[in-house]
Amino acid sequence: MLDPYFRKPMTAERTLQQQVRERLVDAILDGAAPPHEPLPSTRDLAALAGVSRNTAVLVYQQLIDDGFLRSIPRRGHFIDERHLREVSALRGDTRTASLFGAEGDAPADWEARFALNAHAQRNIEKPSDWRRYPYPFLYGQVSVDDASVARWRDAVRAAGSNRHVEAWIGDQVDGDDPMLIAQILTRILPQRGIRARAEEVLVTVGSQNALYLIAQALTRPGLRVGLEDPGYVDAFNIFRAAGAELAPLRVDGAGLIVSDRLDACDLVCVTPSHQCPTGVTLPLDRRMALTARAREADFLIIEDDYEHELNHIGPPRAALKSYDTGGRVIYAGSLTKTLFPGLRLGFVVAAPALIEELRALRRLMYRHPPALDQRAMAIFMAEGHLDAHVRRTRARLAARWTRCMAEISARMPEAELRATSGGSAIWLRLPGGLDARAVAQAARARGVLVEPGDVHYLREAPPVDRLRLGFAAIPLDRIAPGIAQLADAVREVAG
Repeated sequence: MLDPYFRKPMTAERTLQQQVRERLVDAILDGAAPPHEPLPSTRDLAALAGVSRNTAVLVYQQLIDDGFLRSIPRRGHFIDERHLREVSALRGDTRTASLFGAEGDAPADWEARFALNAHAQRNIEKPSDWRRYPYPFLYGQVSVDDASVARWRDAVRAAGSNRHVEAWIGDQVDGDDPMLIAQILTRILPQRGIRARAEEVLVTVGSQNALYLIAQALTRPGLRVGLEDPGYVDAFNIFRAAGAELAPLRVDGAGLIVSDRLDACDLVCVTPSHQCPTGVTLPLDRRMALTARAREADFLIIEDDYEHELNHIGPPRAALKSYDTGGRVIYAGSLTKTLFPGLRLGFVVAAPALIEELRALRRLMYRHPPALDQRAMAIFMAEGHLDAHVRRTRARLAARWTRCMAEISARMPEAELRATSGGSAIWLRLPGGLDARAVAQAARARGVLVEPGDVHYLREAPPVDRLRLGFAAIPLDRIAPGIAQLADAVREVAG
């Protein structure tokens, strides 16, 4: 905690820059700033010290120049441990002992030992305290549905009863709950036009984990994986970590552009129901062209079918997997993204040979998803509660989507909106090429949380003027004032 170091008022004897630097260095040497955690942003440091942001920027830059800090793009400023140890040793300063171990005990250089440096990858950044902001336009978060929470509590209680206890109390080794598999086969997949057998389904810890297992099973160094650009950031990181060569595939107002660029790929990862992050739906002719091209060019398709149930205009289109006659489409789905994202249950539908391989890999990682959660979900689904939740959510989000579109069009008419048929987010292009990160910062100061879109691009020089606005977590009556505050932030950045 840095607060105690800045409670004492600044004096007129030295420059503000010198005093902020001195107090920050004291905090670092005292161990008040852990080496593996980012320091406050320049805006937060300025507010903490009661100085201008320019002063905070200059302090950080000076400490970087002096070797105290290092800057990691899109992650922030971090203490340079090696330099700090050297400075402490030269000064005989023992205050950092708690950070680096006992005297004479040289700590391991962890970063030099990491195989992937996954901690430095680009990620979507979301504040953990997002609920305290009045206008959280964040994707991936949901508002509380009291009815579903109550029914889930009942399902967990039922799963814990004597009737069901043997289904989860023991180690399931590498198996899945047969009741949950039956619910997936009879309730979820028919809605997507998919027919499958039990040996073609594997339960995972969310759809992202499904992608990770698939990448581990199929990727080898040099394998070429085609990914939508803009696209799903975690998919970029998953396949990059597996050693794949990533090929950006352009997206337009109708989703993935199906062209001969796909022919050089071994795998193509696509989000056809609601493209991530633009939200557009891949039309039927492109779906047919994509599956035909996969047959002709001999590549596999990974279909991430998230939010298929959230169509606000018309019924959802059948899954790509439903057109798959040769087993080339690997289907990844989520059971909990729309319900309770923190529950983390998903599944894969694929050829039995691949499911067998994924099951073996999963066993090495975590054997199987928590069996109690699986049985509770099976009961929840069997009693019709998931279907009821989806119906309520669809109606609720349709109203929020309509309100968002109307407010954005009225208050930011120069902004460019993607025409979508559903989902839980809006992809926005800011007017005049404005920097979305600057807008997001200005909006946050007004209590509005939005997501800059540049992180979703795989290409070298991504556009900087895209924003994503999620609306699943914000109450309907806060949308209009929230968009008004966002419009003010846009005007502030535009000058």
